[in-house]
Amino acid sequence: MHVLLLLLLVQDTRQVTEPVIPKSCTVLKARLAAIEEDQPDTARIQRALDTCPAGQSVELAGKVFLTGPLQLRAGVTLLVDAGATLYGSRNPRDYDLSPGSCGIVDKRGHGCKALISGDHVSGAAVMGEGTIDGRGGAQLIGQKVSWWDLAQEAKVKNLNQSVPRLMALSHCDNFTLYKIRLHNSANFHVAYSGGNGFTAWGVIIYSPKTARNTDGIDPGNAQNVTIKRCFIKTGDDNVAIKAGLPGPTGHMTIEDNHFYTGHGMSIGSETDGGASAIRVRNLSIDGADNGIRIKSNSSRGGPVRDVVYEDVCIKDTKNPIMMDPNYSFMGEARDKLPSFENIILRNVRVLSAGKITLDGFDAAHPLGITFDNLFLDVPSKITVSHANITEGPDGVDFGTHGNDVHVVKNSCEGKFVPFPGGN
Repeated sequence: MHVLLLLLLVQDTRQVTEPVIPKSCTVLKARLAAIEEDQPDTARIQRALDTCPAGQSVELAGKVFLTGPLQLRAGVTLLVDAGATLYGSRNPRDYDLSPGSCGIVDKRGHGCKALISGDHVSGAAVMGEGTIDGRGGAQLIGQKVSWWDLAQEAKVKNLNQSVPRLMALSHCDNFTLYKIRLHNSANFHVAYSGGNGFTAWGVIIYSPKTARNTDGIDPGNAQNVTIKRCFIKTGDDNVAIKAGLPGPTGHMTIEDNHFYTGHGMSIGSETDGGASAIRVRNLSIDGADNGIRIKSNSSRGGPVRDVVYEDVCIKDTKNPIMMDPNYSFMGEARDKLPSFENIILRNVRVLSAGKITLDGFDAAHPLGITFDNLFLDVPSKITVSHANITEGPDGVDFGTHGNDVHVVKNSCEGKFVPFPGGN
């Protein structure tokens, strides 16, 4: 009884089942055969969302829809049918938070509305087998650059870009993404913050690996999150669990997913609010820069504990395992010190060479990590500092082989599958 209770408390505490698409309150037919920038569908889609009863959906049917920023409503689903694509506007003025604030590079950044926003709307959803495309690589109207060009310019100049996220959800309890394809966001594809209850099931996310800051799904300051059966191929973190103030962040289940190019399964870099009770199960990571990664630094660090990675297969990844308490540090050290404790890797196999980083912040804040049935098929470079490492109860093999050595590895057969659509 006590064991069962513990298991229920250390992941998404909800009983999450496959979502069901609700009936439509209205069906909007596509008016465009191709994108025409001067004929947006924003007003009629927003009007339909505003007037749809809770528990029903606004259905987009046809091929081409064009929109500026949309606001979701409580209990209402935006449903994009198979074969339909909802394209984001290329006009920065459509996204301005203040006049002229979007589509620029400056010190401040964050001058854009998201393409799709939800603010304190419970029970909202985005579903369907169609596509929402942020057009991050397309040239902006009135400018000679794309959203992604602005992101690269900001990196070179050490400034901030003002570009829109595809989906920004703030304090949206019981939010659902189901089967939708999210492509080419200018910035993060999905940012979920401050809510209780988020489900992404069967979602396909794509941006090229050269597209800066195009995270897949970033849940932060949230509780009870499930990300399941998703395919994520991006230019930045595939999933990044954010745990900044006010926090805490936890009770998350990430299972049965496939990651491709990107920066991996990350926690951080903001951890000063605290992250805990996180379970990552049955994950493949293929061709990423990073695999399993926890990142923070002394300007935004805090406790990360009770995190279990189980049944994970990793290949062709530069940094298969990375515990990094000095990530991207700029400025003077503060008193927000990273502490990574009770981190467990169980039934994890790395099939190709890479760099393993196992660092704690200092002697007073060591990395506490357990390896249980961990195998590196090929010897990798391993760096370790300020770490308390526990091995077992099952085998741990760091690629050492010799006469009369017998190793039984967890199977990765069938784990690595092609990305849907061939991108």
